[in-house]
Amino acid sequence: MTTKERRQHYRLLVVEDEQVIRDSLAEFLSSEGFPVETADSAGEAVRLVRENSFAAAICDVQLPDGDGIALMRRIQQLSPRTAVLIITAYATVENAVAAFKSGAYDYLVKPVIFEDLLMKLERLFEFRELHLENQALRRELQRAEGFPAIIGSSKAITELQRLIHKFAVTNSNLLLVGESGTGKELVARSVHAAGPNREERFLAINCATRPVELLEAQLFGGRTSLVNAAVEEPGLFRTAGRGTVFLDEIAELPLSTQAKLLRAIEYQEVMPLGTSEPVEVQARIIASTARDLLREVAEGRFLEDLFYRLDGVKIRVPPLRERLDDIPELVEAFIEKHSRQMRKRVSGATSETMRLLMSAHWKGNVRQLDNAIERAVMMCEGSMITPKDLPPELLGINQPLPDTDDLRSALRHYEKLHITRVLRQWPDKREAAKRLRLGLSSLYRKIEELGIDTG
Repeated sequence: MTTKERRQHYRLLVVEDEQVIRDSLAEFLSSEGFPVETADSAGEAVRLVRENSFAAAICDVQLPDGDGIALMRRIQQLSPRTAVLIITAYATVENAVAAFKSGAYDYLVKPVIFEDLLMKLERLFEFRELHLENQALRRELQRAEGFPAIIGSSKAITELQRLIHKFAVTNSNLLLVGESGTGKELVARSVHAAGPNREERFLAINCATRPVELLEAQLFGGRTSLVNAAVEEPGLFRTAGRGTVFLDEIAELPLSTQAKLLRAIEYQEVMPLGTSEPVEVQARIIASTARDLLREVAEGRFLEDLFYRLDGVKIRVPPLRERLDDIPELVEAFIEKHSRQMRKRVSGATSETMRLLMSAHWKGNVRQLDNAIERAVMMCEGSMITPKDLPPELLGINQPLPDTDDLRSALRHYEKLHITRVLRQWPDKREAAKRLRLGLSSLYRKIEELGIDTG
């Protein structure tokens, strides 16, 4: 692939209110092989970023309807993967520091030297290609070694990774808290893989397993008539050795089983079913829950002593809404995974699809996103996932109307669904009102009347 062919994959946005500078920059960059869009104001730039996917934006710091620093922050909100280069007519240390602190990739001074700009862009895209290659290699290595990969580079995930490595080396018991679908088992496997006994076994069980006798046999061992009374079940704690036992959704354990687990933690021994002799165990315990355990204690559904035994070392796994910057990377990884499993040549998602994915409400968190991409890969007829490949319910469309014959109620229900979908796609209410062909005050009135959640 030639240099110009490679540059065709990097769409650029030039934001400059001076037409001569704007046109000359666009002409030069186009001649070098980059697809280029131009804007003469911050408002026009925001519109273009909403409608297109840009690898980089080159923004003047002085614009007729705002400043380039504020625009850069808005671009980063709408498109986290778009790098921003700031242009200014006044080169000062203070300006440079302000730009870099706000997240600028680089800093240019007027008059812009074309060769300098080209060098900075080449360095940016070389770094990006290397970063993507490293991510792919890391995933392949982790997959080959059986090491779990926590995908993402957001602040929330960076902090999570820090805590994992901090607590993993202690080999202490650990509690993971977080909403359903956030990947608590993946975090537990990461803790085990980074710990001192990583060569030992990692065994997981869902604490909602019923009946209780079967659950306790699986945990502590012994004989049970529910399986085969003649065969003694060794139990996870003994089988794990010095490894890890992961207790998924520990709040589901019956109180009687909680008492036996408490003894395993306090005395490092379990009593297999049907026996009177305790057995020593050494496994590390990692428990997870989506419930508020303190409330469970207050309402008598969870043992207070067990709560304090588990709550000392705790990691909160963030929901997807707190790490939206990770969605593009997650989508890439899920497309790669499901394309390989289905033997399809799906290489990515269109910019419109990615905007819809980043504006959706992920109540089921990463698990829901994974399922959505699996369905999209299955439905995709080309090499890129488009909005029509996504689950219809993702943006609140194709939902049934209320069970009523009253036309006014049905229209009100549909109106709420439609406005909710537009607001998810266009969070800026001025833009949403424009798309809905409503006045801004009318949109606010509709939101209040229909009880629309804009959080």
